[in-house]
Amino acid sequence: MIRCDLPGSFARSVFHERHPELVRRVLAALPYGPGERAAVERLLAESTGGLLEPLPAHAHDAARWLEWGEGRWGRPWGELPFLWAESYFYRRLLEATGYFGAGAWQGVDPFGPFKAAELAGAAVDEELAALDDPDGSAPQALLGSALWGNRADLSFGMTAAPGAGSGAGGLLVDQSALFWGELARADGGRVCVVADNAGRELLPDLVLIDHLLGTGGAARVLLYVKPQPYFVSDATMADVLASVERLRAAHPVGERLWRAMGDGTLVVRTHPFFCAPLPFHELPADLRAEFAGAAMTIVKGDLNYRRLVGDRYWPPSTPFAEAAGHFPSAVTALRTLKSEVVVGVDDATVGRLDSSDPAWRTSGRHAVVQVSVSGRGRPRSAG
Repeated sequence: MIRCDLPGSFARSVFHERHPELVRRVLAALPYGPGERAAVERLLAESTGGLLEPLPAHAHDAARWLEWGEGRWGRPWGELPFLWAESYFYRRLLEATGYFGAGAWQGVDPFGPFKAAELAGAAVDEELAALDDPDGSAPQALLGSALWGNRADLSFGMTAAPGAGSGAGGLLVDQSALFWGELARADGGRVCVVADNAGRELLPDLVLIDHLLGTGGAARVLLYVKPQPYFVSDATMADVLASVERLRAAHPVGERLWRAMGDGTLVVRTHPFFCAPLPFHELPADLRAEFAGAAMTIVKGDLNYRRLVGDRYWPPSTPFAEAAGHFPSAVTALRTLKSEVVVGVDDATVGRLDSSDPAWRTSGRHAVVQVSVSGRGRPRSAG
């Protein structure tokens, strides 16, 4: 299990380098009052050198977090599992900024200014213009855009070195042929997409969804987003609507997605579990049943990858199907590497990267397309 206290580790740098910068930017982006600002600063101090405190008793999910944190309250943050601690930090940040309170800041996304600026940026204009390029509309190109769109992570960009995440770097594992083959075998089944980031990542995800619906690769798509702001740029329903509107203003794909949402062939869903500090091994029964009916589930991004395989120091050569085989449907991970977790990479590649690029696991310059068909069961209808 990856913890937060190992000197020089990526996990420790997130709390001691990334989060202070995040707090600075959040407090600069919106005119929070003295109360909210003091609460955010207290959270930063607690999470970088203090003891873990529970949510206030009046919080709507206080009982749930008390259960999830059983045996951890009062311990140093550094002793916590990395995935759990990161999740709780973002839940506490929403509490500190008044997102769930009864005051004027209720429902205000603290990361909203970052998301809006990215979606309105010139880089998005260029990417949308490329939709008319025949080469860019080929199936493999669309899958590649959804994969490398995962570099557009606002949290990652806060502490990334200059040039990190720019350029395609290296595709370490490419099982895209297996992905397309599974969709062909299912012959128009239901596809689930577990989204990661909003903005420049969500846009190519939506374009890929449009392609799957338009070509019969999927009869129906369920797009899962977060129920609340999470990990800086993670997509919510509000972000989906903003992205579809951005597409509608630029290209016919936006209007097609709008109609698909209206007729139910594209359904946006959420679940509290997507903001839980738990791995996908612990999917609740209702969510597991939804995924179990899918011809394929596409899991986007680094955080979802960590939750899918388990946030652990796996031997990198551990087969992806072994780590992800618990998932209740065939599953494809589209992920650029921005944390220390990695599976399914052969020993020779690991040795070469360890010697030539020691930060390859966390730099965002490398990616994987990995597929597990272990949980696919028998073919199912679109449902």
